[in-house]
Amino acid sequence: MLYREVLRPLLFLRDAESAHRAVLRRLGHWHVGTGPIEQWLTVDDARLRCDVLGLHFRNPVGIGAGLDKHAEALAAWRSLGFGFCEIGTVTPLPQDGNPLPRMFRLQADEAIINRMGFNSLGADAVAANLARAGGIGIPVGVNVGKNKSTPNEDAAADYECAIRTLAPYADYLAINISSPNTPDLRALQKPELVRALVQRSVRAALPGQPVLLKVAPDFAAGELEETVAAALQGGVAGIIAGNTTVTRPGLRATTLAAQAGGLSGKPLRALATATVRRVFHVTRGGVPIIGVGGIACAEDAYEKILAGANLVQAYTGLIYEGPTLAARINHGLADLLERDGFANIAAAVGQDA
Repeated sequence: MLYREVLRPLLFLRDAESAHRAVLRRLGHWHVGTGPIEQWLTVDDARLRCDVLGLHFRNPVGIGAGLDKHAEALAAWRSLGFGFCEIGTVTPLPQDGNPLPRMFRLQADEAIINRMGFNSLGADAVAANLARAGGIGIPVGVNVGKNKSTPNEDAAADYECAIRTLAPYADYLAINISSPNTPDLRALQKPELVRALVQRSVRAALPGQPVLLKVAPDFAAGELEETVAAALQGGVAGIIAGNTTVTRPGLRATTLAAQAGGLSGKPLRALATATVRRVFHVTRGGVPIIGVGGIACAEDAYEKILAGANLVQAYTGLIYEGPTLAARINHGLADLLERDGFANIAAAVGQDA
């Protein structure tokens, strides 16, 4: 209540991107520890623990890529009760991204439209940030992309370069070819390109290091299935389903709906869950799925788990719901598992798929 009624209105007096930067700067001073805030926000429940991708997660709720692009606030995510975090998207070389303004709040919808365009400090600078942070006690994923100036025919070299630089500091790697904000990036989701890109990325990673593919929620019937099948053939370890959408489902903030960019937040929930379910049908539970999109409460997260997600990620939900989000989701998930008679998260995965 304090966040929604006092702190959020104050933050929302600033434009979306400058508020984001200010919060990250403050969170960047957080140190790993077991202080009262972390003890209050951390839900220690055996039913929530997950062993996925060869890694151990204390709970299935993570921070999605895009929130902490440059690994500036790693310790804070553990202290706020999250089970893992994914930083990035990181490009091989530094780039500014798209011109300002490029992030817009749709407050009536509890949504955001962004067209950031892979603004990045570059792989070397982010690797240095990760090295300084050291281990934070939860898995850290690193999401990589290509530079805007790199043509698609040379994209694989960019992914390989970024992965080689960042792999020593990552528990898993994510290939982002699904952002709508870099021209022609989504063309890389064609099956014949995905297979080769995944193969090259897996070779660039450390031996046995999980490499995941992040897919869009906007595929036509059959296209997503073909892309996921190609990624499996290339040796992908898991799928992140999905990313922001270029569609505008049921928005009330109509004056902002015409802004170019990807939509995230509550309006994306149903489409994102359907994407998880489609991926689960292709993979048949053979590789883990991370469900992303429209997660603002325990019911949203549980819906994606039942649809086939082993883990879930939040981003826009944290902006609208505040720093207790992970704790509230995890408490709620424990109650929902008990209600439905599931011994743990793994037992619930895919039950409604």
